[in-house]
Amino acid sequence: MKKTNKNCLVFLGLFAANSISAQQIRDDFEGSGTINTWFGDDCGLNLSVNNPYKKGINTSDKILEYMDLGGKYANVRFETQSNFDFTKNTKFSLKIYLPSMGLGGSQPNQVSLKLQDGRLGEPWSTQCEIIKPLQLDKWQLVSFDFKNDTYINLNPNSLPPTQRKDFNRVVIQLNGEGNSDRVTAYIDDFIFEKSAVLEADFNQLVWSDEFDTDGPINGSKWFHQTKLPASGSWYNGEIQHYTDRVDNAFVQNGILKVQAKRERFTNQGKTKQFTSARLNSKFAFKYGKVECRAKLPAGVVGTWPAIWMLAKDINEDGAYWDNLGYGKVSWPACGEIDIMEHWGWNPNYVQSAMHTTSSHGGTVNKGGRFVANATSSFHIYTLEWTAEKMKFMIDGIVHYIYQPSIKNADNWPFDKEFYMLLNFAIEPNIASSFTQDALEIDYIRVYQHGNLSSNAVSEQKLRHYPNPVGNTMTIEWPASKGLNIEVNIFDTYAKSVLRPAFKLRNNAIVIENLEDLAQGIYIARVEFDGKAQSFKFVKE
Repeated sequence: MKKTNKNCLVFLGLFAANSISAQQIRDDFEGSGTINTWFGDDCGLNLSVNNPYKKGINTSDKILEYMDLGGKYANVRFETQSNFDFTKNTKFSLKIYLPSMGLGGSQPNQVSLKLQDGRLGEPWSTQCEIIKPLQLDKWQLVSFDFKNDTYINLNPNSLPPTQRKDFNRVVIQLNGEGNSDRVTAYIDDFIFEKSAVLEADFNQLVWSDEFDTDGPINGSKWFHQTKLPASGSWYNGEIQHYTDRVDNAFVQNGILKVQAKRERFTNQGKTKQFTSARLNSKFAFKYGKVECRAKLPAGVVGTWPAIWMLAKDINEDGAYWDNLGYGKVSWPACGEIDIMEHWGWNPNYVQSAMHTTSSHGGTVNKGGRFVANATSSFHIYTLEWTAEKMKFMIDGIVHYIYQPSIKNADNWPFDKEFYMLLNFAIEPNIASSFTQDALEIDYIRVYQHGNLSSNAVSEQKLRHYPNPVGNTMTIEWPASKGLNIEVNIFDTYAKSVLRPAFKLRNNAIVIENLEDLAQGIYIARVEFDGKAQSFKFVKE
């Protein structure tokens, strides 16, 4: 927590134009960053070195190498021309790799991010700091949220960080200070920027089933998964056969019924006393909102209906996507998202959960709430899924958020396509009174980001050219006066991929740095003074 304004050992040169906004701060160490200078205090620093650990969540070619050679207050830092504006965002994030072979001493494995006023003679004297633990020998995505995380004010009389307007310096420090231990680490993809993608922007319906045709399920949208696992029984000790019969999955009066029955049934050489259905969607997607209106089976001991998701690449014989050759990753490494689970022994409680390598089976990553009429009335079960978090709701009320601050392959295999499952399992302790019941679904819908419009003006539409785009694009918008303009570019999964620097020429925005944007379809969003317009373009 002490000195970070010592004589600089390393100065790193210019990376971007001098007009970078303090709210567009990022560096990928591939040459397209917006940070003007990096400094090292008692710390060796190599910029844009080859990534020696291209695996997990970071396969980038170039990264930053951090080398504490025993300096008591070793750190790396940079300053911005404008102070940080925490009215728009409070979160910094970076990827970091801490190799065990690069450590000396016995300090805790951690990373600190400190905010300081670099204009003070002693910048550390009013600093605010967040410390996060690290795991060794893996890339991790670490976030520092000065609104929601536990922070440390060195001066206890300082205001909360969100009320501060004097911060213009960021300090990153590995494994604490006040020691002479050596540390080598690697950093990549440092980001601080206004949050541009909001959950409310999930406004385009991309797939749905309204179940408006009575009879069998729609075979173009759903697949009956019936093949037993190699053990001859379904997982978790379940005792049912899943069938492809209309008896177990059908549409009636505009409602899908996934029906479990007590009946003797022989299939695949195994005789069981219960049947049900397990449906796989023939649609898979990454990021978006799932909304399902459902009524759950009457609560008796042993019933277990679920609305959930699995990775498209799960290696599970008999699953729809595995049959098509996508199966490569075993459970739980593939990831599982449980939007709704319900156990008959606890009829008024509904749960959501996440299963990963770091926590599965009896997972700790779960949350739920009591819904008194879950088995007698329809309710809307919702998942909102972004690159940052999973948010689960019932009737619009949030009951669980999964958002690990440090993301790695063990706890976040969720940046790929998943498909949906609907099933009704029977547990071994099923009540003797059970004969049959059904999970009833009125509709299931998937939304993703559409045109990202927000307070769009119908008059004075913007004009953009050329399209397709090479390396330069011009955007003309007569309504713009050249003040408070922001441009953001999204991919088709609504993930922000670039906040380009631009020049203003009269009422035209000229972007000249699109050479690193891969070929494909993108959405550009232009904002000024609370107004916004968006358009699609093709990068050639």
